[in-house]
Amino acid sequence: MTGKELIFDVLKGKTVERTPWVPYTGSQIANLKNYAADEMFRDADKYLECLLEAEAQYLPDGMPAIFDLQVEAEILGCDLIWYKNTPPTVCTHPLAENFVIPTQKLKKTDGRIPLIMDVMKRFKAAKPDIAMYGLVCGPFTLASHLRGTGIFMDMYDNEDAVKELVNYCGEIALQLSEFFMEAGCDIIAAVDPLVSQISPEMFETFLHEPYSKLFASIEKTGVPSSFFVCGDATKNIEPMCLTKPSCIAIDENVNIVEAKKITDKHNITMSGNMQLTITMLLGTQQDNQKAALELMDTLGKKNFILAPGCDVPFDAPSANIVGIGQAVHNSEAVRKAIENYVSTDTLPDIEIPDFKANKHVTVEVITIDSQTCAACGYMLAAANDAAKGFGADVQVVERSIMLKETLAYITKIGLANLPSLVIDGEIRHISLIPPVVKLAEELKIAIAQKK
Repeated sequence: MTGKELIFDVLKGKTVERTPWVPYTGSQIANLKNYAADEMFRDADKYLECLLEAEAQYLPDGMPAIFDLQVEAEILGCDLIWYKNTPPTVCTHPLAENFVIPTQKLKKTDGRIPLIMDVMKRFKAAKPDIAMYGLVCGPFTLASHLRGTGIFMDMYDNEDAVKELVNYCGEIALQLSEFFMEAGCDIIAAVDPLVSQISPEMFETFLHEPYSKLFASIEKTGVPSSFFVCGDATKNIEPMCLTKPSCIAIDENVNIVEAKKITDKHNITMSGNMQLTITMLLGTQQDNQKAALELMDTLGKKNFILAPGCDVPFDAPSANIVGIGQAVHNSEAVRKAIENYVSTDTLPDIEIPDFKANKHVTVEVITIDSQTCAACGYMLAAANDAAKGFGADVQVVERSIMLKETLAYITKIGLANLPSLVIDGEIRHISLIPPVVKLAEELKIAIAQKK
């Protein structure tokens, strides 16, 4: 049985011979050929070269042809910042000052679409037995790219405009999905990191309709769909299921065992949720093999696809991902090899800062990485926007869990879910981006308490 056949059987609700494995091959694969991420993302030949090398080393059953959620935003007028070790990041929002719903439609000749479709077609021709995923930016995250942090206040005081914008972005997602299916994609995944940042009520109001329409349109063609969300989306697992995708993909912020009880009820496949930082970036090959075996043992061979929680960090050692592939394909041999292995805690011993001694208020934005995680980036932007009017009275800092010191810090303060906002050492907003106005009021109170 091919990897593609295995994944399709899982998506049909069948019990399979082994758990399928889908590494989210994004910027990290540039390392396999010693390219910078920005170099790979803008060169079809280099991107294909890296994909083929990743397929050879990581032994996947399925893999995305590209992991970049900024393709549509760039075409629709957002400026991007390019980095050597991540996909690009949106840095301007064309609707920030003038909230007018766009009417532009995507064309196959727009932006980087021709490059991506070229890579997809060539990868599909070379590896027809691999389930090729086409990733599109989810409607809410794309709407946020266009509008900026103002969208979180708009949801309260300009509901109709947000609905119209999100529905438009759903149409954009479907247009790109159709291009990707034409290029040979076997599965379409809508990746919407910001879904974790809203309540179930907000999900029902703004996202149920566009997502139900998107997935119904994709499935009508015979292509399965996946709903990919980052952050603590626990509260929205049930609403996501009601939009009827074939699969729901989650990250380490969600208790996958409890989440799978919900997806099983709807006969929807669950995908996830290898830890990106602690295990894949900072762990050993044995740590990764142990984690993979534990997930496979716990979640079984029905309605489950093993995958990272999100795009693999650029500096994650390829040996760690190779080890996961080995655990998937030769689980008993790997189980025997690591039966006496014990993980070592390598986190540094740190001290919590004395925030009371500071004259300023410290706002810590605890992120995965604001360059790669859209929800993290918008939480950091909200903090910076809220702090603008307070000058030296407020200092905003980002703490990324790509650093061991941050992992040690959040362990000490008891923070489990990201992104989150901490004000003078007090956890305030967990995996939920507050409106800028509300956050500014909190900062005003915190400053007054200092005086």
